Amino acid sequence: MIKHLAVPALIVGALCFTSSPAWSDKGHTSKHDEGHVADMVKDAKVTIDQAIKTAMEKVPGTVVDAELEKKHDKTVWEVEVLGADGKVTEVHIDAASGTIIDTEAKHEKHDKKEKH
Repeated sequence: MIKHLAVPALIVGALCFTSSPAWSDKGHTSKHDEGHVADMVKDAKVTIDQAIKTAMEKVPGTVVDAELEKKHDKTVWEVEVLGADGKVTEVHIDAASGTIIDTEAKHEKHDKKEKH
């Protein structure tokens, strides 16, 4: 019985090591990308928790995403909040000062298919 389980277990193990995770949609990060992220973290005086709190004070709802980004040569927290109306709003927060830069409704991208 152990022999019958060994081959499938080896196949599953091999697949786990050779396939990429489903959540890794941006590909592999290079050392350059890691340095870029490290530079942004150094610029950020505001923590992710503080940014989320600020965003939720501006737009009530459920936070679905928060990430540190570089926009217009400025390090900003982009916090996405799902409102009670089902719409997602991006709140951009200056990562150095903690002030809200702007809010923006996030639009879903739909593939348009022609009907023939």
